[in-house]
Amino acid sequence: MQTGVLRVLRATAASWWRHRELRRAGQTGLARKLERKAVLRDLGYLRQAASLPNAHVICGEGGTFLHLGWTTVSTFAPIERFPLAALAVARGTPFIDIRPVADGIAFANLPRVTRDGSVDPDPCGSGRSVSLTTYIDMVEALGARIANDPRPRQST
Repeated sequence: MQTGVLRVLRATAASWWRHRELRRAGQTGLARKLERKAVLRDLGYLRQAASLPNAHVICGEGGTFLHLGWTTVSTFAPIERFPLAALAVARGTPFIDIRPVADGIAFANLPRVTRDGSVDPDPCGSGRSVSLTTYIDMVEALGARIANDPRPRQST
């Protein structure tokens, strides 16, 4: 793992309010232990984001979500204030910015991305799911911006 990534994760863990309060109260050992645990957890998330075929980051008015198959890591903040998601995107995870999407109803009615990479044989109904590339096609048609697009390039 790159040194810069570790620096960001350590700084994020150290800045968390509980860890700051523990240090202020003189419990630096416990704060250090919890910070290390947070860094290792976040490194695991970054590894998953790099290895899972349907991992992606979505940023909208409601916050930022890092989707990792059966796990989702989220915050109410935009991606600019969510270092873990920003690192995942910087390392190549697809990023879907839905802030420009004007039709919230159409977006809410989209199917979800499959969690395990399989394709749903019946993409209809309430529990339907589609591949990440199909999902990106759908949200892009609604006006979303895509970074680190995993779809194969079409030559014209």
